[in-house]
Amino acid sequence: MSSPSAVGGPLGDPPPGARALARGITATWWYTVSAVVFIEVFLVFAWALRALATPVDPVAMLVVGIGGIIWLLSTTVLLSAYRHRVENGPGFPWARIAVPLLVAVAYGVAAGLAANSWLFGVMPLAQSVVLLNWQRGVRVRVVGLVTLVMVGFAFIDGARGAMAGGFPDWLPSLYAILIPAMSVSSLWWWDVLVTLDRARASEARLAATQERLRVATDVHDLQGHHLQVIALQLELAERLMTRDPDAGLEQLRAARGSVDEARQGTRDLATRFRSVPLGDEVANARDLLSAAGLQVEADIAPDADEAPGSALGPVIRETTTNVLRHGAGVRARLALRREAGAWRYEVWNDVDPYAEREAVGSGLDGVRRRIADAGGTIEVQDEGEDFAVIVTVPAEDPR
Repeated sequence: MSSPSAVGGPLGDPPPGARALARGITATWWYTVSAVVFIEVFLVFAWALRALATPVDPVAMLVVGIGGIIWLLSTTVLLSAYRHRVENGPGFPWARIAVPLLVAVAYGVAAGLAANSWLFGVMPLAQSVVLLNWQRGVRVRVVGLVTLVMVGFAFIDGARGAMAGGFPDWLPSLYAILIPAMSVSSLWWWDVLVTLDRARASEARLAATQERLRVATDVHDLQGHHLQVIALQLELAERLMTRDPDAGLEQLRAARGSVDEARQGTRDLATRFRSVPLGDEVANARDLLSAAGLQVEADIAPDADEAPGSALGPVIRETTTNVLRHGAGVRARLALRREAGAWRYEVWNDVDPYAEREAVGSGLDGVRRRIADAGGTIEVQDEGEDFAVIVTVPAEDPR
């Protein structure tokens, strides 16, 4: 599979280790904020045009427009408090939301008088109230209540003659009535995503806990069995030493063999849990290089997990480190493919010809020894602006 990769993300992303997990959450939050703010901007714009069209003081449009900008800024504070509601705990952080609510009240009074509309007078406060951190199930009732209240004030405006009977004059009023429901629907999608992300994190923690329990069980079974056998062999050797020294010595040798078996079993168990499939190794190398700012292209065979990990795993990690420390370029390419009974791993990166080059060090020497032990070959190409390491190992370990 060919999978180009590049780095990008909004400001405030966590470090590279956690960025991939939080990128979707952060981007979705900014989409949510943008949607709510756009709804409010459009509403203020519509009511400013309506105020301009009525035969009142032209200052009314300035009050609606400039005051609307201040009110919009105050709602972003409420949205920020809503996003961090988990850290704030249950209830309302009054120290943060008191000023935005007062701004909503002041803007509602001023804009309502300027536009000669009771509906527009209550709309800013109604919109600000639905953005608060209500308990589960309460927000729906709050939205329904403020919607009914604004519908009532809309009919009052109509009865007062504050609005003409045509549909264009009622359009800003209809939009003002619907804005709380539209805003809460955007926040609902955000809440769903947060819930799914928490469920995914809980599932990952549960999987890690189960894996630790499985490791502990395997270690207990392995060591418990061997230690019990060794204890019995040593006890038998102790009893035989006075009557039959040769038999006692034989039991000591058997105990030593059991110790070797326990040590080898522990080593094999650790190797099994430490090993990472080669496909994941290359994917991790790609993500690491991308996080460092390089434009990375990865070509990973579908059956890459069948490659000899003991030989190629350290090679992938060492060559990735070399690219990060000595590359000084902007592009890189990783490839792991099966070719004629062998596995071919290639890492390529461009090099700034004018940058000061550091010595590659002894890392590649260790790679050469490891690949030679595995019966493979290594080729290093250093052509000024390009640097590549090509490793080929047999599909089957010759040893």
